[in-house]
Amino acid sequence: MKFLFDKDTWQEIYGSIRKNKTRTAITIFGAFWGILLLVGLLGAAKGIENGFNSMFGDFATNSVFMAGGTTSKPFKGFQEGRQINLTISDVEKIRSEVEGVEFVVPRNVTGSQVIYGLKSASLTIFGDYPMLDKIQKKKLIEGRFINQQDINENKKVCVISEEVYKQLFDKDEEALGAYIKINNIGYMVVGIYKPSRFEGTNNVHIPFSTFRLVYNQGDKFRWMVITGKTEYDIEQIEADVKVLLRSLHKIHPDDSRAFNGFNLGKEIAKVTGFLTGMQFLTWFVGIATLIAGVFAIGNILLITVKERTKEIGIRRALGATPGKIKQQIILESVFLTLLAGSLGIIAGGLVLMAIDAADLLTNPTVDIPIVLTAYAVLITLGTLIGLIPAYMATVVQPIEALREE
Repeated sequence: MKFLFDKDTWQEIYGSIRKNKTRTAITIFGAFWGILLLVGLLGAAKGIENGFNSMFGDFATNSVFMAGGTTSKPFKGFQEGRQINLTISDVEKIRSEVEGVEFVVPRNVTGSQVIYGLKSASLTIFGDYPMLDKIQKKKLIEGRFINQQDINENKKVCVISEEVYKQLFDKDEEALGAYIKINNIGYMVVGIYKPSRFEGTNNVHIPFSTFRLVYNQGDKFRWMVITGKTEYDIEQIEADVKVLLRSLHKIHPDDSRAFNGFNLGKEIAKVTGFLTGMQFLTWFVGIATLIAGVFAIGNILLITVKERTKEIGIRRALGATPGKIKQQIILESVFLTLLAGSLGIIAGGLVLMAIDAADLLTNPTVDIPIVLTAYAVLITLGTLIGLIPAYMATVVQPIEALREE
């Protein structure tokens, strides 16, 4: 390892690079571009993944949303076009009879004018259970979410989003304990939360039981969120729930329009598959480009060895061993690849910083282990490719090298 700290070794490498600046720049460009591409694409993939995750926030991704629709086929004496209304008894049946279900959360929703003092806004009012906070964790700024006591006592309390607070209250005004009017009924604000991108911003949440009484909903509700246990397939759970509901509401087995829904778990699986494929493609393209760049370095070193045949012959004649010559050539190859890699990583980092500053992606970054892996690949490839010109430099006999003009 002494040759690594030998001043003459590095002076020779510096002299070779200085003598052929343009060729050296062209030589390292391939490896530079390869690692720039690798860092840039991996960072972009991470930015897309971060944006996707921030969109859903802490929402339970193994979920399906389901609402009653309109039948499209007659069945058991019922005509087509019948409106299907989900009920609380449906929820209990799903919980007890569908395998793999973790939570079933019925929800009601309506639009309403909300007033506080002299300010008003058209907002979306949700009737919710405390269980919603388990599948769609609220990032509370202050206060609390709806609790079971609110449900049991039909309390007129509400939880508002940060955007609703800005619309109804003055800056720094205390909202907790204040009463806002929804359809001329006062509701005390008990919590303020920051919504995720997945949900709307103009939302007000009141107890499900209170919503039922105020809007005369009875046991009916608009839609529900069903989450599955992690070890169960959410698509199978959705299918089982639909079979059960068709039986309960006397709906034709082939009626596809009786229930409307959105399988979040299924869609997330598609996106996850896309991101995995994108990362694989990024690694493939990046490493392929790196290999091509390193081969270019090897080719240039072969030319360099040919040009320095006489110099190598003189060193051999003065006592330099074949091992010393090999070490010199391999070290030059590794140095050029690492120089190209360092510049590529710096450039890739700057590109990702520019993307982040422009808010095109969400926090596009590359993990340190990935950078270290790229360096390891570079060192390995640089060493292997350097063996070829190193071997060519040692096969020429000193006397023959000295005859070269």
